[in-house]
Amino acid sequence: MTRLVLLSGGASIHTIRWANGLADAGIEVNLITQQPLLEPVRDEVNVHVLPDRGSLGYFTMVPTVRRLIRRLAPDVVNAHYASGYGTTARLVGYRPYVLSVWGSDVYDFPTKSRLHRYWVRRNLEAADIVASTSRCMAAHTKGLAPDLAEIPITPFGVERDRFEGVGQRDGGDEGPDRPIVVGTVKSMAAKYGVDTLIQAFACTRRRLLDEGDARASRLCLRLVGDGPQLAELEELARKCGVAGVTKFVGRVAHEKVPEELDRLDIYVALSRLDSESFGVAIIEAGAAGRPVVVSDAGGLPEVTLDGETGFVVPREDPEAAAQAILKLVRDPVLRADMGKEGQKHVAQNYSWSACVAKMKEVYQAAIDGHQENSRYTGR
Repeated sequence: MTRLVLLSGGASIHTIRWANGLADAGIEVNLITQQPLLEPVRDEVNVHVLPDRGSLGYFTMVPTVRRLIRRLAPDVVNAHYASGYGTTARLVGYRPYVLSVWGSDVYDFPTKSRLHRYWVRRNLEAADIVASTSRCMAAHTKGLAPDLAEIPITPFGVERDRFEGVGQRDGGDEGPDRPIVVGTVKSMAAKYGVDTLIQAFACTRRRLLDEGDARASRLCLRLVGDGPQLAELEELARKCGVAGVTKFVGRVAHEKVPEELDRLDIYVALSRLDSESFGVAIIEAGAAGRPVVVSDAGGLPEVTLDGETGFVVPREDPEAAAQAILKLVRDPVLRADMGKEGQKHVAQNYSWSACVAKMKEVYQAAIDGHQENSRYTGR
């Protein structure tokens, strides 16, 4: 059995899912984190929550982590996030070591100063293998550290069984009173382009009204999430004349996401920044059988088959987004067909078991490479 030390933030659902998924796959997982767990993990996962907090904590926790790793003697260490836990892992100096980059750690952190860029590059170069959730982020990461070897792609998977209870749309007669719900599950923050979605929705509804299309009265917008732009977005909905048909739900627990997707007919994600490195929400929408409209930012186009599982539109272009939404609003059969294709796409490429298997291959490559290097150097 492979013994793993996972250095990652316990307050992230992705950490919890990696820990549980790897444990289910027969790996002995030892999670070391400075954040309390967001959700429970499997009994098989050994959790070490350290008292160190914040940016300084990634430095102060190094002696404790070093002692823990010496005692655990793992086959491989996997740190998630190049700036924070990547710093801890580099300073601990244990090999073999895999570093998983997530997004803002390689897109935002290095732009703060030359020192920040240098620091991330040092962390990247210290790893035996650097892994990325998307091809676009892998290319960006290579730009920060050009001497890195090929970066394997280890996407965040979806536990498809969680979405089995989501009601499927058959594309038949909807009835004159059934709402057509457009929506998203995102933080209400500027980078996610929820303002573009509100503008696109208003444009869609206005066009239907101008045409005398009865579907205009059934169209509504559902926004799930909280964040710093919430008040501004509520005001925007009022200015656009759609406040009465827009519901701001607020943040929901991750376990409630399937229930929210069940309420939607069309899922929209119009992020404006490339730091949207991987479209987890798009994969979840696909697993739920929902067609998607996404912007061409970051990793969103990578997880969307344009014209098959949804539509890819230019970022910050409400008119283009409205055109795509209109096609789906007007054609329930198209919505149903794209939803079914989305489910197939997720099953073939993004099931959690497939993604865990990819990560296990990366671990084994790091272990084999370290053993070969040790034989070559005599250490």
